[in-house]
Amino acid sequence: MHTSLLKAEMVKNGDTQESLAEALGISRQTLNGKILGKVDFRQNEILFIKDRYHLTAKAIDAIFFDIKVS
Repeated sequence: MHTSLLKAEMVKNGDTQESLAEALGISRQTLNGKILGKVDFRQNEILFIKDRYHLTAKAIDAIFFDIKVS
């Protein structure tokens, strides 16, 4: 996960960890754990963020998935 990309989208859309956590129906502490990579985002949470921030599939891949080609 690329934390800085998610945080940039949050700022761009006027969200804080508190407001995004509330929208997702989770605690701020749980969201923080997900952002720090200690807990995985669920598929429905990723889809919610995609819709909330109007992200493309490419942006979702860049934020949530480390795609490395060797």
